[in-house]
Amino acid sequence: MAHAVPTRGTSTGARTGGTGTGRDPGRDASGRRTPDVFGARTHLLAKWAMPLAIGLVYGYWAASVRRHGGPVTGWNLLFGFMTVLAFALLWYAVRAVADRLPREGHAVLWGAFAGSALGFLYSGSGVAMFTCVLVSLLLAAAVTAGLYYLFATRQDAEDARAARHRTLTRTT
Repeated sequence: MAHAVPTRGTSTGARTGGTGTGRDPGRDASGRRTPDVFGARTHLLAKWAMPLAIGLVYGYWAASVRRHGGPVTGWNLLFGFMTVLAFALLWYAVRAVADRLPREGHAVLWGAFAGSALGFLYSGSGVAMFTCVLVSLLLAAAVTAGLYYLFATRQDAEDARAARHRTLTRTT
């Protein structure tokens, strides 16, 4: 299936101002509008629904680990829903704080969140605490390294595009 490429002057390719810093939503480093498949309403819904959906899976998982294959009880359901609530609230808090941090802090915060979430689940299974801490630290380090790499390469690419755009506008 072929799709039309947005061009200057069309509703999806029109320039509508902006600072060109790469910090504006929907804009790259040179100030050009990036294509967006979904609307603002869909992005807002996904922003709030995704942590809740992942939290439901996490809460179910935590409740099933805690009951150790036994029957489902009211306390087990309460534990699962409280875990969903805590997970989702922590996700929202981490997302709000991480967006204000530099790329290093952003990566470390998400790594710590992922490691802590795994550690909580793993500790409920009854393994030794040393094993739980070690596995959590390994996951936290892997998530931190992966996100740092992602943020660093994305920022470096945006900086290179902006520099190339500045060079091109000076020569023309």
